[in-house]
Amino acid sequence: MIGVPQAFADATVAREGEPGSRWLAELPLIVDELLGRWNCVPDGEVTHGAVGVVVPVLAPDGPSVLKVSFPHPGNVHEPDAYAAWAGQGAVRLHGRDDEHFGLLVERASSSTLAALGDDEQIIRIAGRISRRLAVPAPPHVPRLRDRAPAWADQLRKDAEQLSHTLPGRVVDAAISAAEELGRAQPDTLVHGDLHSGNVLRADREPWLAIDPKGLAGDPAYDVGALLKSRALSLLQADDHVRAFDRALDVFAESAELDRDRVHRWAQLHAVQAAFWARRHGFTAARTGPGLDAIIAAVDHLAELLTPRTI
Repeated sequence: MIGVPQAFADATVAREGEPGSRWLAELPLIVDELLGRWNCVPDGEVTHGAVGVVVPVLAPDGPSVLKVSFPHPGNVHEPDAYAAWAGQGAVRLHGRDDEHFGLLVERASSSTLAALGDDEQIIRIAGRISRRLAVPAPPHVPRLRDRAPAWADQLRKDAEQLSHTLPGRVVDAAISAAEELGRAQPDTLVHGDLHSGNVLRADREPWLAIDPKGLAGDPAYDVGALLKSRALSLLQADDHVRAFDRALDVFAESAELDRDRVHRWAQLHAVQAAFWARRHGFTAARTGPGLDAIIAAVDHLAELLTPRTI
């Protein structure tokens, strides 16, 4: 049986409580059952992400990874996205067990797009990946347009209930984006979490996406996670206003998307993140000076991304 990494176990219990403890007790048995069903042999150290363990394996389809995630609504449509892409711009799906949130997927390297270090190159490659992932969405994956009214309502509640220094025009721009962009979205498959750590170097293609949420909507939506993952680096530029403008230009061009929509989605994500931080914190910091510093940076980003005419 596999050994569950202690850091992953501790984080799961802290986040999920008793249900997390019960799931962790069952996890080695689930992994063993899936290894046997899919004729896999462990082939390396067990690693983990935020919500699942990853076991490198040798499978009939070649070097693969077995991933088992804690059951959560946000993970339900990951295999649906992989199946729709069929290896185009993302790792190939070899097996799925929806009951146990288990996946067998093609193995890529552990080197992420973030390791390149060059923001423009990272954003350009991510944009090209986004373009390749923009295929018709399966009919049963969640539609972002159905969530947009709740986004606008939550922004209004956050602005009223939370202590913050975001100017009214910044919040108003985000609400307008949620209402206007949110209601008019295509049925296009969207990764949902396309940050620079979720694109891996590979052999079959230079780069492959992993860990999709599997959503249907505007491909420009994905600029949010990408830009947040590069925000601290871009804010260090001598002229960070120009750096962010350039980032938006590069993503829009490489993903073949409307630049104004990309800009407005990015601003909406930034304002949502600013309020989320106040309610929940971030993985990097839940409280204290560390969180205060992140909030200040996200607030600055939200204001920076607000169109000048608002």
